[in-house]
Amino acid sequence: MATAKQEIGNGNGSLKYVGTRPWRPDGVDKVTGRAKFGADISLPGMLVGRMLRSPHAHARIISIDTSAARALPGVKAIVTRDELPDIPNQWVPAGEVAVNYRDMSQNVMAREKALYDGHAVAAVAATSAAIAKQAIDLIEVEYEVLPHVIDVREAMEPDAPVLHDDMFTEGVEPTPETASNIFKKVEFAHGDLEKGFAQADVIVERTFTTKPVHQGYIEPHAVVASAGEDGQCEIWCCTQGQFTVRAYCANLLGIEIGKINVTPSEIGGGFGGKTVVYLEPIALRLSQLAGRPVKMVMSREEVFRASGPTSGGAMTIKMGATKEGKITAAKAWIAYQAGAFPGSPIGPGCMCVFAPYDIENAEVEGYDVVTNRPKVAAYRAPGAPISEFASEGVVDELAKKLGIDPAEFRLMNAAKEGTRALYGPKFGPVGCIETLEAARSSEHYKTPLGPNQGRGIATGFWFNIGGESCATINVNEDGTATVIEGNPDIGGSRASIQLQAAEALGIPPEKVRPLVADTDSIGYTFLTGGSRVTFATGMAAIEAAGKIVVQLRERAAKIWDIPVDAVEWEDGYAKPSGSNAGEFEPLSMAEIAAQAGKTGGPIAATASINAQGAGPGFGTHVCDVEVDRETGRVTVLRYTAVQDAGKAVHPSYVEGQIQGGAAQGIGWALNEEYIYDKDGCLENPGFLDYRMPVASDLPMIDAVIVEVPNPNHPYGVRGVGETPIVPPMAAVANAIENATGIRMTDLPMSPPRLLEAMDNGGANGGA
Repeated sequence: MATAKQEIGNGNGSLKYVGTRPWRPDGVDKVTGRAKFGADISLPGMLVGRMLRSPHAHARIISIDTSAARALPGVKAIVTRDELPDIPNQWVPAGEVAVNYRDMSQNVMAREKALYDGHAVAAVAATSAAIAKQAIDLIEVEYEVLPHVIDVREAMEPDAPVLHDDMFTEGVEPTPETASNIFKKVEFAHGDLEKGFAQADVIVERTFTTKPVHQGYIEPHAVVASAGEDGQCEIWCCTQGQFTVRAYCANLLGIEIGKINVTPSEIGGGFGGKTVVYLEPIALRLSQLAGRPVKMVMSREEVFRASGPTSGGAMTIKMGATKEGKITAAKAWIAYQAGAFPGSPIGPGCMCVFAPYDIENAEVEGYDVVTNRPKVAAYRAPGAPISEFASEGVVDELAKKLGIDPAEFRLMNAAKEGTRALYGPKFGPVGCIETLEAARSSEHYKTPLGPNQGRGIATGFWFNIGGESCATINVNEDGTATVIEGNPDIGGSRASIQLQAAEALGIPPEKVRPLVADTDSIGYTFLTGGSRVTFATGMAAIEAAGKIVVQLRERAAKIWDIPVDAVEWEDGYAKPSGSNAGEFEPLSMAEIAAQAGKTGGPIAATASINAQGAGPGFGTHVCDVEVDRETGRVTVLRYTAVQDAGKAVHPSYVEGQIQGGAAQGIGWALNEEYIYDKDGCLENPGFLDYRMPVASDLPMIDAVIVEVPNPNHPYGVRGVGETPIVPPMAAVANAIENATGIRMTDLPMSPPRLLEAMDNGGANGGA
């Protein structure tokens, strides 16, 4: 009996389709406007849902009077805290971080207190948007305004306003008896820190801060929910994980998971910000009460006020090195603001802070801190860009004090195979050195600079993840194939799954149609995030294809009436394995499929895996800037981003991921931030005042792909989506320092801040 372990693909060990650049499967629908996004879904009898949000940063909710709104003609349902179940304190794993269902429930709808400007307090469903708005205006809420805290360091002070009376810091001994805003402490350490600093000839210690920034997706959150009379529920939404939405809604509303089916729409950007739920449980509850479908779409202002940005952070980094250039010790103190509920990416931030380097003695201490801001959500490599902005600034300063080229200094200390990461594992084959060498040898790095210009380099790391994935492949009667998988496509995963399935089957990619299925049509698949999909779901597709190949060989054996072991599969054809097997003309997949009814019936296979062995990713970025000393404006002149992809399945998509991460990181570095007034209310909830970079702000970003294969994937895939956002902030800051001599330690490095620092001779923490 043949097995799926039989060699798949073209049979000669080389790759025929993986690594090519075919047309993207979703391209035509998107450029012609046919693709359906979250807000495009409509159902008969659908109601319009709208949310009432708190105008206060921190306030006790004394009462909510909905009587006038309920009496308004056209209002069909209203949800407040009273219409939602109380959820127990329950933490569950969710990829790079964990989530708490109680906190999630209280985030989608406030209970005793509103904890940030924009916190949902009530929701209505009505027959029109105008009536829904009128009903919202009729709801009367009595608040007791409480003191608030916005800054992460201020929130850690003993006299800070406390958000949660039952929060006692985890990870410290003994557990404090007094409630505070510090949810937990995280620590990693190895070696002898005191000994390491004693060996150092040069020590640099600096403190850095970053501000919360939004993922900047263009499509606001949108959902249509329909609860049937039989208890079956349908949800259509823009999400990075339909199974995540299903689980969250089931747990928040007390519904059996099997009674909810979630269909993901096309997604107009996510970057981690659509791995959570805001509208979905409320829309579903409104639908249950109204007996009709309910559609809810956030406005842009709501997106900024009520959906999760990434954390702001405060960090102190201390590093020492010998005069020969060897880093002997590194220490980090890191605090991330989590927003109104705990769960910042402090763990990944601590894991990544020193990961690009082989350091014998290191320690990191991290804190997860709540503040009166929206609950944070993931944003590409959550936590890593913040902590590595700080550490890469200190690395650069060490190199400068030692008189060593910054690229060379990084190479001297770079992580490599056998390096033990501070958070525990020992690296296998990794591409940190290769990315540094490619950056150092690039024409960009060698080009002379002009007046007021500077060049910065920085290296970044992301560990990447695997996880649960399913894929089903159906062979059609004409020999084409459909590969069905459970990951919304936010960065080219349909193309990468298509290519890997095609490679494994040995047929051209255009003969493979990739589909993203709803939760009833495919087995459980973890969300799209953590750079996991091409790696993990790709392996599921490859395994399913291997099972298809076994069936194709078995069918050919029946047609030829020879043993299956005498049949091999090569380049999409069944062939006799040798002359002694018989003289038969090769059978194509189409020819075998055409006779499927005679040889055993439909040809289909499913693979369900929990993928392990994700390969860590490294990237090195080089940035040239020009600083206008009269205005403080920074112009990015040239940018080169080098990254180890393991294997670039679709190089165009990989380049796009690298360029996108660099663009987002540049915006984070120079302009983006949430600005709050003295009352804790957001002052810039829109793209007019929240300054994201546009095309005219950026040069062409050169993406350079390095390939150090991941041995744990059949084609060497590592994952590429997270790593490219990690180095940019540090690369830009290092370039500004090179141009001005001023070390900017607080983000964003906007014109007013840089101008002030130059006028004060480096007051931003500069030298």
